[in-house]
Amino acid sequence: MKPILKRNNFLRHLSAVIILLNLITSCKSTPVSRLENGDLLFVTAKETGLSGAINNVTRKQENAAFDHIGILEKNKTGHFVLHAAPKGGSQKQSLKDFLRDRKNDGQRVVVYRLKDQYKNAIPAAVSKANSMLGKPYNFNYILDENSYYCSDFIERVFRDNHIFRLEPMTFIDPKTGKTNVFWAEFYQKKNLKVPEGEPGCNPNGLAASDKLERIMELK
Repeated sequence: MKPILKRNNFLRHLSAVIILLNLITSCKSTPVSRLENGDLLFVTAKETGLSGAINNVTRKQENAAFDHIGILEKNKTGHFVLHAAPKGGSQKQSLKDFLRDRKNDGQRVVVYRLKDQYKNAIPAAVSKANSMLGKPYNFNYILDENSYYCSDFIERVFRDNHIFRLEPMTFIDPKTGKTNVFWAEFYQKKNLKVPEGEPGCNPNGLAASDKLERIMELK
């Protein structure tokens, strides 16, 4: 019986060691390690300024308030975010720097992912995003072919596969039923008419797509 008892004790100890190793591995597993090529990184909106104004007229979900978006490229050399931003225009930024900039601005990053049936669009989208780098930022938020704003950049990279669609833009404050004051002054300073009803897109609209699923928040 003694050899059997020793064997049982050994198996119990081995089992405990395996469980402990799994727990350690699990603890070391970071959200970044769970990212996939083509994931969409949505940046939470601020309450004031341009960010607050964007969210005021575009928010569609109670638990989603975003003012920026980028697409993740995961390759052998690392993780990169391709996005169009006011500072730097259409650019390719390391994920580390992208997250640092968002944290410095007091914003959080939430990961959304295309559902399985749409993932075949990702390789072409990432390739298209790389081909669009270097263009300036579109500060007018009126579509043109020479500059891009953040959600415009993402809509375009997936356009050939019809993942997202352009919709009539609105700048109406839902609380007042009138043009949001920020946007009225914004376009007045540019001597432009508020582009109410013109085709466009925004991060909140993209996040509401039924082709996406919310995965996690990056911390």
